[in-house]
Amino acid sequence: MSVTKRKTKGTADLIDKHVGLRIRNRRTLMGLSQEKLADSVGVTFQQVQKYERGTNRVSASRLYRFSKILGVSIDFFYEGLESGDPATEPLYGMADNDQETFESISEKAKAIPEDLLTHKETLELVRTYYSVQEVKKRKEILRFVKFMAETQNN
Repeated sequence: MSVTKRKTKGTADLIDKHVGLRIRNRRTLMGLSQEKLADSVGVTFQQVQKYERGTNRVSASRLYRFSKILGVSIDFFYEGLESGDPATEPLYGMADNDQETFESISEKAKAIPEDLLTHKETLELVRTYYSVQEVKKRKEILRFVKFMAETQNN
C-alpha cells in the first residue's frame, strides 16, 4: 500500500490565508497602502499582495517586522484560529468509533457566514468612524446608522 502525499504547491494554506487576511485588515484599518507597508518591511508590494492572499507564507522574521510596523503582537495574526473554525480543526472520519464524516465537516464550513471584516467597505467605515475625534459626534453617527438599519427592516 503506497501513501500518496497531497500536492499543495500553488494552493494557499488555510492558516496562511488567515494570517494574510489579518495583515490586510490591520493595514487597511491603519490607512496604509500595500506599497507603504512593503517599503517599511523591505519587500515589493506584489510580495505583500501574495502574503495577504496567503499565496506565500510569511517567515517568522518578516511576521515580527509586520507586527512592529502594524503595532500589534504576533499573536494578533493568529487570533480567531482557535474559535472552532472547521477549516483549522482536524478532519475526522477514518476512525472506527462514531465521528463526523468529511462531508458533514465540509457542510459546516460552508454554513459559516462570511467574516464582515474581510470587506474593504467595513474596514473603510470603521477607519472613517474612528477618524471623527469627538466622542459625542461618533455616538450620533452610530445612532443614525442603527436607525437607518432598523427602518430598512420595517
